[in-house]
Amino acid sequence: MADRTQSKAVEGHAVAPVFSGSASSAVSVAEAAHATLIIERGRSAGKKFPLTEEESQIGRWDADGGIFPEIDLDADDPEAKVSRRHARITKRGGDYFVEDLGSTNGTFINRGRRLLPGDRHPLRDGDEIIVGKTFLRFHVIR
Repeated sequence: MADRTQSKAVEGHAVAPVFSGSASSAVSVAEAAHATLIIERGRSAGKKFPLTEEESQIGRWDADGGIFPEIDLDADDPEAKVSRRHARITKRGGDYFVEDLGSTNGTFINRGRRLLPGDRHPLRDGDEIIVGKTFLRFHVIR
């Protein structure tokens, strides 16, 4: 089976691919990933985004605006409720944090209050992250 990936690169900026090909192709990204985000609802439910960097932006791809998030929800957000620069997940040592980047429709953790832009909120394995109308589940890979 041919290896198919969804990966975009512009001017040397590559994002972690989401694999739809063979299982052996996905192994290399899975081995490099320290955490994953999984879409929980809608037509893209089950889609996984491996987190391989210390910092990962969540948003929508915009080549004209020069916005290339690692977690690109453009194809998974038909109503455009996710901002182009919506949120960021950072890893510091063994700790994870999420912060809203001034999004229009907000970022919510475990259906709690809306995060204030720039405030880092701790993330734990199994937490639900809502960006716009997209429901994501955060998992740490041990």
